[in-house]
Amino acid sequence: MIALLTNPIMIAVIVMLVLCFVKVNVVFSLVISSLIGGLLSGMSVSDTMGLFTEGMAGNGEAALSYVLLGAVAVTIERCGLTAKLSGKMGGIIKGSKMKLLAILIFMSFLSQTFIPIHIAFMPMIIPAMLVLMNQMKLDRRLASCALAFGLKGTWVTFPIGFGLIFHTIVSQNMTKFGMPIAVMDVWHYTWFLGLSTVVGFIVAYFLYRKPREYVMEGIGGVQEEIVAEDTNTEGGKPLMKTQWATMISVILIVVVQLAFDSMILGALAGLLLFLLLGVVKMKDMGDVVDQGISIMGFMAFVMLTAAGFSNVLSSSGQIDALVQSTISVVGTNKLVIAIVLILVGLVLTIGTGSSFGTVPILAALYVPFAQVIGFSVGATVILIVGAATMGEAGSPASDSTLGPTAGLNADGQHDHIQDSCIPQIITLVSSALVFGIVGAMIF
Repeated sequence: MIALLTNPIMIAVIVMLVLCFVKVNVVFSLVISSLIGGLLSGMSVSDTMGLFTEGMAGNGEAALSYVLLGAVAVTIERCGLTAKLSGKMGGIIKGSKMKLLAILIFMSFLSQTFIPIHIAFMPMIIPAMLVLMNQMKLDRRLASCALAFGLKGTWVTFPIGFGLIFHTIVSQNMTKFGMPIAVMDVWHYTWFLGLSTVVGFIVAYFLYRKPREYVMEGIGGVQEEIVAEDTNTEGGKPLMKTQWATMISVILIVVVQLAFDSMILGALAGLLLFLLLGVVKMKDMGDVVDQGISIMGFMAFVMLTAAGFSNVLSSSGQIDALVQSTISVVGTNKLVIAIVLILVGLVLTIGTGSSFGTVPILAALYVPFAQVIGFSVGATVILIVGAATMGEAGSPASDSTLGPTAGLNADGQHDHIQDSCIPQIITLVSSALVFGIVGAMIF
């Protein structure tokens, strides 16, 4: 037990978690933890930082993809396409909670795949829908779980848009640490975890389906007028030329991404077509990219620094010692090891707030365990992805909780912890925990 607790990797991970929980910026937490892990492993400061910067290159493609998709998101928002589509769908709700929830889930699905704007649509669109939610007495805890379900279930299961980025990160890092798997093979196992999000949402529906009263107040929103007009007016206004051009560009993004297996090329092709079709002017492109960086830049840096941290851990020479120390404490029972690994990963991801950024760290720790204990490639994918997705659903600093809160709290009636984090932990995290453990046993 002492050998386990004093292992440099264990200490570095604990330091990172403590720093994150006391609200030190996660990027700084990862840098500081890398230094501590390297120094305790006998490396010099310069060697440690050299390994850290070298490792950052491992997530360079994913980070650039995030920034470019941020620019795409800004362009789509500027032309009003997301608000227009929201209004069109809002017109068919007609007081049905199930239809409203289906629309929230569908918008989340689109934001991860064919209209890759990630959580950017939530603060843009959701505030304009709060009056409708209030009239229907929809519990916003259920709305939060619906949005998180649409986000997580999509990129966990489908290798499209952000899903392709996530599956690429999983593939690259598992391959790096000695367990090769093709990008397009990852979904063969993650579909099982996708089912856990369905179960989690069903649980959320039965827990939070009862009416909940909210104060009816005026709610501001960037796109409220557009949404209201298309919701209340039969047919609404027709799509503008720039909105049609945007839809064509979005289709091109998906086609290029699938054809070349590259989100970077897809985003670049889309941005180029935005320019050619007049959706955005050349003089405004600099501002579009700047705003894209402001939206996605932080997550890109988390990915980069997490890759650097994992490279320091894997190069420290302490992973084998950590594996053996853990085995000496908990034994070699696969079920026990699976539970321990998933719970450790859960805590790790809650600390970082990013499932995408935590995968390199989890791969550095999990793959050696899997090889010693005898977990298959599929079981290892389940363990890594299961731990990453669970932690993101419960983390106060994750996109899955921050995004819904940004939209649902526009009128100050949705608490981030009580109404976003805790409901997602009770529903989505709990189901993912069960499916993760079961999946590790059957794959």
